[in-house]
Amino acid sequence: MAETSAIPMVTDWTITGSIHFEKLLGIDYYNKIIDDLLTNGVTPIVTLYHFDLPQALEDQGGWLSEAIIDSFDKYAWFCFSTFGDRVKHWITINEPNMLALVAYELGAFPPGVPQVGTKVYQAAHNLIKAHARSWHSYDSLFRKEQKGMVSLSIFAGWVEPADPNSVSDQEATKRAIAFQLDFFAKPIFIDGDYPEVVKSQVALMSKKQGYPSSRLPEFTEEEKKMIRGTADFFAVQYYTTRLVKYQESKKGELGFLQDAEVKETYNNPVIYITENGFPLDEAPSFDDTQRWECFRQTFQELLKDSLKVLHAASAGADRSSDEAKAPPSCLKSEEES
Repeated sequence: MAETSAIPMVTDWTITGSIHFEKLLGIDYYNKIIDDLLTNGVTPIVTLYHFDLPQALEDQGGWLSEAIIDSFDKYAWFCFSTFGDRVKHWITINEPNMLALVAYELGAFPPGVPQVGTKVYQAAHNLIKAHARSWHSYDSLFRKEQKGMVSLSIFAGWVEPADPNSVSDQEATKRAIAFQLDFFAKPIFIDGDYPEVVKSQVALMSKKQGYPSSRLPEFTEEEKKMIRGTADFFAVQYYTTRLVKYQESKKGELGFLQDAEVKETYNNPVIYITENGFPLDEAPSFDDTQRWECFRQTFQELLKDSLKVLHAASAGADRSSDEAKAPPSCLKSEEES
């Protein structure tokens, strides 16, 4: 049967975080799913980590501990070696930018303890290095035989200035993009380091708040070389567009939120839209014309860009967004931030 579509799927890390996976019943489960998908002409795009950290590793510091880099690499190695003969598209980490923010800044994800202003950067730092390490493992040990591709997926809700004529709003919008998208994309796709605007902004705010040095960790030159170029495609996840309005920062406030185009910036990479959805205030009816129209417009815009040599390889709809409390708009939400 000819290949007809692609579908994202997620593997689960063991509860203990152990690397001794051989006897786990889950292996048979994933093998069956992968085989069934391929039999029916569906390409699996497998995500290794989607926010479900083993408790044993959380007890050791979770993403705040550098030890997790080695643990994740071993887990990735096992998945590559076990499923890589059939899986050719890998996502190492789902939305690391949202994970760092929501887990370690806002406390809405485990470990559920807000640690405003510092831990978000520490977690992000380790997430980037864990991804890069696992990419190198695939590149050196599996790529030649398996001929697959590895990346990570970045949440990238688009932002535009609330007042297009306001220079302050325009600059705030650029900073928002730098902190949300470029924070992870630039090190991995460009040069192994954070955007200059991010480094300077965090350093400035850290100084105002009395820190002896920037709250943003630095990559060593060796780490920059290790991180640079560790993605084979650009996986992006988006839901809506928001409007950005400049606000004066207050000296006493700190944190990622206060510190605050793929095609041109990242050398026209192959782009996979690995997650997308349509939010509704009410449960959808059987006559779901709003969602149909939303995706029609989305694909229409993708086709327009593809004529400009934009590589839009696939789009994945996330049904978990169907009941999200947000305005019923596929492409834009009139919000200020």
